[in-house]
Amino acid sequence: MAKIVNSWNDWDPLKRVIVGLCDNSVIPPEEPATSEKVPVDSEMRGMWGLRPLRTVEVGNACLENLVKALEERGVVVDRPTPLQWNQAIGTPDFRNDSMMTCMPPRDILLTMGNEIMASANSFRCRYFEYLAYWPLMKQYFDEDPDFLWTRLTDKSYKHNYYDEKISLEERLVRTANKDFVTTEVEPMWDAADVMRMGKDLFIQHGLTTNRTAMDWFQRYYPEHRVHAVNFPGDPYPIHIDATFVPLRPGLIINNPQRKLPEEQRAIFEANDWQIVDAAQPAHSEPPEFCYSSVWLSMNCLVLDPKTVIVEASEVYQQEEMDKLGMNVIPVDLRGAYAFGGGLHCSTADVYREGECLDYFPNRVADPTLVRPEMWND
Repeated sequence: MAKIVNSWNDWDPLKRVIVGLCDNSVIPPEEPATSEKVPVDSEMRGMWGLRPLRTVEVGNACLENLVKALEERGVVVDRPTPLQWNQAIGTPDFRNDSMMTCMPPRDILLTMGNEIMASANSFRCRYFEYLAYWPLMKQYFDEDPDFLWTRLTDKSYKHNYYDEKISLEERLVRTANKDFVTTEVEPMWDAADVMRMGKDLFIQHGLTTNRTAMDWFQRYYPEHRVHAVNFPGDPYPIHIDATFVPLRPGLIINNPQRKLPEEQRAIFEANDWQIVDAAQPAHSEPPEFCYSSVWLSMNCLVLDPKTVIVEASEVYQQEEMDKLGMNVIPVDLRGAYAFGGGLHCSTADVYREGECLDYFPNRVADPTLVRPEMWND
């Protein structure tokens, strides 16, 4: 039987991947989590319902562009099984008028070696989103005897968000102080907040992942060092992959408006990692019906340490990648942004060649460690 699942980082040679679909996607109704995510000046506030069919068709066409580029380079592509996302859902603890989408599998699925784990998302509308990937998980389970199929215990959502309305200025102050609307009652995390770097996991603390989740990760993966990072320039800190993106061992691009604080850089500097500013986006506004910022420009998909897929219209990011020694493959994906993100968001690793390596062997005083007492040399 073949080994199907293996991935320890975002840069080893990619051989198999899941690419999302826009079918039946919904703009979800307002709930505590989505209310905090949508910028106060966004036209998306208060909007909900099925996304227009014309945008679904454009989004799926863009995803097909990505599938074609991947398959041309020998990457096996799997697709989810969409649900009827506009149906109401409920548990003993909450009710929601709809679900959302299966366009961004990166938010839902975290691959750690031979394990794929479904996340404990903070959005109630995403509670059952993992089901779109369960047919694939069953296939991997049947075909790969080493595959571990994991899902964190369900959340109650009873007390996991403060209900508060605050200004943009207050948000920036709270982001800098790591004071977010999420509570610490139970673990909550989106997979896209976790940056996998071999023996080390760097997890963004923000609106979709709390500290309890990071502590849970350290307990679940005791052989890995778990780090909590945050980016004070971001008033809506959600998902690390449009802020802090590794391209290969020793090189990371960082959103220049959301820089990693100096005190959190010690572990990178001690191990000769270069952190460079990402290029400016080519667009001043996101596409219509899009929650995300223009910084999806840096949300790229690395195929191997020398090759990267960048959105076709993001010419400045392509130029920077070229200067950084990367072979650039442009793919038109902008029409799919509104459904959940860019090239990295719309994919989830299944198999990358490589093993779990230590990219940070030089230990220094590191304030990002979630459980520093476990790593005192």
